[in-house]
Amino acid sequence: MPADLKTLADEHDIVNVINALFTGTDARDWPRVRRCFADEVVFDMTSLTGGAPATLTPKAITDGWDAGLAPLQAVHHQAGNHSVTVAGEAADATCYAIAYHYRPTESGRNTRVFVGSYDFHLVRAGGQWKIDLFRFNLKFIDGNPRLEQEP
Repeated sequence: MPADLKTLADEHDIVNVINALFTGTDARDWPRVRRCFADEVVFDMTSLTGGAPATLTPKAITDGWDAGLAPLQAVHHQAGNHSVTVAGEAADATCYAIAYHYRPTESGRNTRVFVGSYDFHLVRAGGQWKIDLFRFNLKFIDGNPRLEQEP
């Protein structure tokens, strides 16, 4: 395969992994989400939570998301403006994203919206691209900050 065509195919495959991560999360299809990750992932949500990045397994990540999203009726991630740079068996990728969290509440303040971007590093493992660095860069949050706790 010519180098340009291989790079295009790799870029396409990487965007598909990122999209599968988000759509799998929205569907709470944790096995699908875990398949997007390498065996160990540098997981960085510090722009949202503070603290320091951690190195986690795919199961630890999805267990945390499963528990955190459990009170919500719906979650919707929308990603775009993907940028991918492939360097052999590794790649860097970024995208913009908006995540909506929805849960009916007595107050009628039923949503919270997270707006930001993501940075990813991926490696080719067993012929497939896997995310080994996941970083969320928060721009702002809007909506109900107590969405999960409200009656």
